Amino acid sequence: MARKVFYSFNFEEDSHRVAKVKNMGVVEGQTILTSNEWEDVEAGGDSAIQAWIDEQMTGKSCIVVLIGANSSTRWVKYEIKKAWEDGRGLMGVHIHNLADLNAIQTSKGSNPFSEFKVGGKGLDAIVKAYDPPFVTSPYVYDHIKENLPGWVEEAINIRKGFKGS
Repeated sequence: MARKVFYSFNFEEDSHRVAKVKNMGVVEGQTILTSNEWEDVEAGGDSAIQAWIDEQMTGKSCIVVLIGANSSTRWVKYEIKKAWEDGRGLMGVHIHNLADLNAIQTSKGSNPFSEFKVGGKGLDAIVKAYDPPFVTSPYVYDHIKENLPGWVEEAINIRKGFKGS
């Protein structure tokens, strides 16, 4: 049975790349909203966005941050913080070389976990962020598809084994 995950990402820039990852079907992720549906959530303000995120994270064992060129948005930061505080597995995958619907790749984004500290240690030293070793989109896609289930399991085990808060 596929693990249930929550995908964290920059909606405006990476929703098409994220849809490709979700449609791989190797883990079960939340429904990816259309731009109109996301606008409806956003129209409710910060409290509505936070409520939507919290609801979507319910029942998920791992949060997968899909790291694009500009993934360190405040909502991605909120999702990382919430995932860690809730004791969920947490990991990242760089998706800059995964082409969008227009066959466009983007630049590599910074590791969003580096902005957090846990027990005096950088979260980026605890949480893994994978960078597929390919520059051609089909190879990047295949690499993510082959490895994502194992990465999720590893993230869950890392979080279970971490004694700090």
